[in-house]
Amino acid sequence: MSDTDSDASVAECPQGREQHSFQTEAKQLLHLMVHSLYSNREIFLRELISNAADACDKLRFLAVSDAALLGEDTELRICISVDAEAKTITISDNGIGMNHDEVIANIGTIARSGTREFLQQLQDSKNDQRAELIGQFGVGFYSAFIVADEVTVETRHAGADAGAAVRWQSAGEGEYTLEPISREQRGTDVIIKLKDDAEEFLQEYRLRSIIQRYSGHISFPVQLLTTPPADDDDAEKQTPEWQTINDTTALWTRPKTDISDEEYIDFYKSIGNDSAAPLTWTHNHVEGAQSYKLLLFVPGQAPYDMMFNRDERQGLKLYVQRVLIMDAAEQLLPNYLRFVRGVVDSADLPLNVSREILQENDLLQKIRSAVVKRSLTMLEKLSADADKYQQFWKHFGTVLKEGIVEDMGNRDAIAKLLRFPSTRTGLDGSTSLNEYIENMAEGQDTIWYVTADNLKAAAGSPHLEWFREQGIEVLLLGDRIDEWLMGYWFEFDGKSLKSIAKGKLDTGAEEEPEAADKAVLERLHKLLEDRVESVTSSARLKQSVACLVLDENAMAMHMQQLLQQAGQDVPSSKPGLEVNLQHPLWQRLQSAQEQQFEDLGWLLYEQAVLSGGGQLDDPAAFVQRTNRLLTSTD
Repeated sequence: MSDTDSDASVAECPQGREQHSFQTEAKQLLHLMVHSLYSNREIFLRELISNAADACDKLRFLAVSDAALLGEDTELRICISVDAEAKTITISDNGIGMNHDEVIANIGTIARSGTREFLQQLQDSKNDQRAELIGQFGVGFYSAFIVADEVTVETRHAGADAGAAVRWQSAGEGEYTLEPISREQRGTDVIIKLKDDAEEFLQEYRLRSIIQRYSGHISFPVQLLTTPPADDDDAEKQTPEWQTINDTTALWTRPKTDISDEEYIDFYKSIGNDSAAPLTWTHNHVEGAQSYKLLLFVPGQAPYDMMFNRDERQGLKLYVQRVLIMDAAEQLLPNYLRFVRGVVDSADLPLNVSREILQENDLLQKIRSAVVKRSLTMLEKLSADADKYQQFWKHFGTVLKEGIVEDMGNRDAIAKLLRFPSTRTGLDGSTSLNEYIENMAEGQDTIWYVTADNLKAAAGSPHLEWFREQGIEVLLLGDRIDEWLMGYWFEFDGKSLKSIAKGKLDTGAEEEPEAADKAVLERLHKLLEDRVESVTSSARLKQSVACLVLDENAMAMHMQQLLQQAGQDVPSSKPGLEVNLQHPLWQRLQSAQEQQFEDLGWLLYEQAVLSGGGQLDDPAAFVQRTNRLLTSTD
């Protein structure tokens, strides 16, 4: 999206100065930033330092193939200074910088999917949640307006002439100006004129504490212009000097024994744009035929716009000898582990590696394999803490299930990490497959489950009645992914996985129906032959009157209808109808005549459809039949 869109305007001002209107969603965002009160306004500095570090990272990467971009100024850094008299803070970097069009694209518009959802979340969330949302949605620059009356950006792209620099300026009220300027050094200055109620950020100790808290592990020096303590005799002789505030040693390169939990947590927050601590982490140094370092984290909560969007670009930060190569290297993680955060630093990959090379690189495939195994081992260790693992499963369990289908090589390891409610644990509990096997009845060789559109529907399935009577545990699968998952997964630890709603159930108590019942079953089948393959007596039903039983390879009804609604072709297959011959409605059906038999027969079928999670083709006809039966005096 650019400034030429229908909701943006541009006007020429004297001497090359341009006046622009923000894109509509940017206006809404600015309004929220300016007029909402935040409990932790300090996050603006975290965001701007992160942006500056990204600019330095990009230049360092590009300079690998074009050293002229660095020139003589080879020490990349971020500098912060204040002018108490002018009430300004300046955040400077000598990174890649921007040209005219990049300023418009990066600051004048928000060309990012999910922005509307972000705005809604920002409006609905509490103050202490908003800083987290800002980081998640990548709109950190705009956080400057939390504390600013006016923001000025002066920038020059690396390799461009001094006269190609640009000044961007806005008071955050829906418009901004652009004008060409001359700038000797490359990079960007963000100059914030503070509001009257934000003058605390002019204090050196306040800035120092914020930098150390949020940006202590930035891999570039973050320097603060400080004034040394003055002696009484020569106070006027003290001159400001640049002091590096952060520790530029990359955390992942240090021995684990030298790193505290607090340092790990702070580092995770800085790379994960998260205000909450991670649930767990693993830190490994691999030496030998190939050398690399891994630092992986499991977040404590799911980012808003990532978990269920498989197309969202995500992954680990990939470094080569501490040079950032990719901010989100998708090749290092399979999709089902897309919640894992962290860094991989290789000593062997080439610095000029590209995405295409990564896809074909054998070394990277070995690193990917190690990342997967370390991640699964990390989760296995986490599962020993029931409370923490329940928190993990709540946020990421549905995503982890994808691995059963996508990663055959690690299927057993993934399966051990899965958790399901069951008829033993109830809807609020969960069990692992290993626990299920431990609780199996003597002689049982099958892991039984039932799928439905939601957990309550699964727990209410009529197919459970015989299993409950026998005390056989059944897994309750209520995620929409579950039916897809079980279509590819048939065995665990030598035990077969079977749906209680598919195929013939051998209860050992089947009896041949009497001649009178058999005649009514045949009559009912003739009535419903367009909808069902067969009508038979049921040994699995104890309280319900009827249920639909699918072929072992058929898709559950709720999933069939979901795919049909999405316009997909679903193979047609008719289910069987099982009827409880001990139910009062069956007794009534035996003596019913003509219209009443037809109404009762269809009602049995429609009840079975509804209890199986399906939808009726003709709800109005169902209502009419029910009303006729309710008002019948026969």
